[in-house]
Amino acid sequence: MAKPVIAIVGRPNVGKSTLFNKLIGQRVAIVNDTPGVTRDRIFGECEWRGRKVMLVDTGGIEPYSDDVILKQMRRQAQLAIEAADVIVLVTDLTSGVVATDHDVAMMLQKSHRPVVLCVNKCDKVGEPDPAFYEFYNLGLGDPIQVSSVHGHGTGDLLDAVFSYLPEQETGEEDDDTIGVAIIGRPNAGKSSLVNKITGEERCIVSNIAGTTRDSIDTTIKNRFGRFRLTDTAGIRRQSRIEDEIEKYSILRAKMAIERSDVCLIMIDATVGFTEQDSKIAGLAHESGKACVIVVNKWDAVEKDDKTMNEYRKKLENDFSFMSYAPMVFISAKTGQRLDRLFEWIITVVNAAAMRIATGVLNDLLAEAVARVQPPTDKGRRLKILYMTQSSVKPPTFVCFVNSAELFHFSYQRYLENRIRETFGMQGTPIRFVIRERGDKT
Repeated sequence: MAKPVIAIVGRPNVGKSTLFNKLIGQRVAIVNDTPGVTRDRIFGECEWRGRKVMLVDTGGIEPYSDDVILKQMRRQAQLAIEAADVIVLVTDLTSGVVATDHDVAMMLQKSHRPVVLCVNKCDKVGEPDPAFYEFYNLGLGDPIQVSSVHGHGTGDLLDAVFSYLPEQETGEEDDDTIGVAIIGRPNAGKSSLVNKITGEERCIVSNIAGTTRDSIDTTIKNRFGRFRLTDTAGIRRQSRIEDEIEKYSILRAKMAIERSDVCLIMIDATVGFTEQDSKIAGLAHESGKACVIVVNKWDAVEKDDKTMNEYRKKLENDFSFMSYAPMVFISAKTGQRLDRLFEWIITVVNAAAMRIATGVLNDLLAEAVARVQPPTDKGRRLKILYMTQSSVKPPTFVCFVNSAELFHFSYQRYLENRIRETFGMQGTPIRFVIRERGDKT
């Protein structure tokens, strides 16, 4: 199920990024006293009361400029407002209510979206500062005192945000529906694939790059199971992204990756592999998602009986950082090999959710160590005491060792390959967590 989206908006330098970092529990957004540091929207996951939401940190809204900048400011704010389920307006206690706060508050009131008013930089504990009551003048209900630096009041803020969210659904669809995000460069055929699978013109298809702006969900059911297909906007190189709507489309595409079970990385066979394809695949890889590399427009390629193998070998080299991902050559136009595509989707999703018993895992470890001895350094040899699986999606294995420094990447790759060969974990990244003997964390 899609996570609710919470947008954090406000004028520059009120502490939006600091609050964002505090709520997600890590430093993702750059924080600086200089207004305008955050330009592109940044997203991260926040969990509260056992429920996860997606937070979006937006650039500061600055109306004090000529009409062109003012128009851009309103567009940015409106995009954030339209995409969000709840909006957090961040203000600054130390500067009080300023004209910009009134402008943004009016914009939010017209949106008819739930708004939570956050008064940041309330660093003193106890009775509110007299200036705090001034924020009632914004007409957005009871303001909430927060110190994004110290974390004071963030629980009250999240309680207020969650009060506007509908009850979390736990229906059957969540249990058996496989989320499939279709990602790639513009004009690779993502929308055409959705239309072919659904048998209807669900998505607009055009040769003009950038036709798809938002991430579009389509739920289908076929003999392979139930799937939620998400057609995403094509992701271009950052230097080519100028339009503000497109910037937000890319954010939505990244969010679609985050909430998916498997990512289909679309390659245009008539164009071939590009550096941007590598970056897009990297987004799915870093998110720990099961992946299938889908080579589209194969019907448009002149070929003989050796063409596919040659093409496959080249892509294996290009995608060497995610050699686990299977490849399928399709045509979204004719429907060629779509059944094979769904078979791979099922395979990689099952691999990502596979759990291996600790006893079986350590039997494999003993056999692997006997076959290839662990590395040594200055007379010390790596000893892997035991291994256990801590989580799935992606499969994550905790290795307890005598020295983390001795556990070289090459030996981790060897163990990963042995796990894949033994248990058939195709299509999913595998993570290792290294713990030294005596570690308490």
